[in-house]
Amino acid sequence: MMYNQLWKWSKPFSMDIREKLTERFLRYVSVPSQSDASNDAVPSTPGQLKLAQMLMNELEEMGLIDIYLSEKGVLTAHLPAKDGLGDCPAIGWIVHLDTADIGASPEVRPLIVRNYDGADILQDRERQTFIRVSEHPELKKYAGEDIIVSDGTSVLGADNKAAMTIVMCALGILSVDKSIPHGDIFVAFTPDEEIGLRGAKALEMERFPVDYGYTIDCCERGEVAYRTFNAASAVIRIRGVSAHPMSAKNVMVNAVTVGTDIISMFDRASVPEHTEGTEGFMYVNGFSGNTAGAEISVIIRDHDREAFEQKKSYLEECVKAVSMKYPSAGLSLEISDTYGNIEDALSEKDRSPVEDIFRAMKELDIEPKDIAMRGGTDGSYISTLGIPVPNYFTGAHNFHSLAEFLPIGSMEDSLRVTMKLIGYASEKRR
Repeated sequence: MMYNQLWKWSKPFSMDIREKLTERFLRYVSVPSQSDASNDAVPSTPGQLKLAQMLMNELEEMGLIDIYLSEKGVLTAHLPAKDGLGDCPAIGWIVHLDTADIGASPEVRPLIVRNYDGADILQDRERQTFIRVSEHPELKKYAGEDIIVSDGTSVLGADNKAAMTIVMCALGILSVDKSIPHGDIFVAFTPDEEIGLRGAKALEMERFPVDYGYTIDCCERGEVAYRTFNAASAVIRIRGVSAHPMSAKNVMVNAVTVGTDIISMFDRASVPEHTEGTEGFMYVNGFSGNTAGAEISVIIRDHDREAFEQKKSYLEECVKAVSMKYPSAGLSLEISDTYGNIEDALSEKDRSPVEDIFRAMKELDIEPKDIAMRGGTDGSYISTLGIPVPNYFTGAHNFHSLAEFLPIGSMEDSLRVTMKLIGYASEKRR
């Protein structure tokens, strides 16, 4: 099969391409790469570096240039524009190397369910682990398709190794078929996305000089996410005043009590368990200490930038008010922004990075699912630098779960979208 004019992608792939997608995915998930939030180093685990080195070797074989693996485990590379297309927008893809640690095995033992029959999927006979249709009715829509699952002892790792597979397969196609037009393409593989986007923050942007980019880091076929949270984390530290209980009156200042007074000022309705859609929240995700000292960690999220800033200001007011109530205590507050809403990086005049995704799906007859993501991606951080990096589907379901599964046909459709996006960029001029 020849791939000239491939960016038009109106038909399914040949069996050869599907097999290559599957083979790549199985190869990548065979490398354990869970991140470790308890380790401050980047990358936080050696498996991520091993995976980056594997990808580096593959990129070299494909003929990409400017391949660089940083001390932080960030891998970048460049596929130069075809002759005459150097004035097209430079585009790129960011893919994270790590998988989420949910307390399960870091080792992935994948299983391919051929021609899925619509019933419960047996992951492991000895342990009798299943993905049950009663709990995951979305399975039924993939009857007759081939699906990849884990053995039930780990996540599958489609987040984000399905994206890794798609991007590497796209580069492989471009490296083989020189007739396909394309501008400059950059790729970045980043560690530790699951534990605070650490790799994206360590990305040297001069090695990723794109006009816009993409992540492939959400779920089922058709999902598009260019609206993400603005995110911040906060730490409140409290120094109490210790005293023996028998002589504590008017002396002791219990840091735990001070902390609960702060927490009691928060809106109990504005927490994750009571919000949805674009509703923001502020909630305590950690509280530890004793009479002498305590620490509270707080997560702040909102799609709306103004509301986001108001939440941060309110937290500051809470700490200030409680500090005045307990003048002999010591209180400090640190707030740090984590990432931003991708939509804020889109120009009113040029929303083409997002529009191109919807255009591709329309041409490929994929029903788009425009979601407001209650989270963020590596692209959410890059967006704070003024570079739009919207997100589209891998095709997988149930990320961060033992019931994670990946329909191979949906991953194929994501690759078709990717090739369309490459083609659209080659039609533009800066």
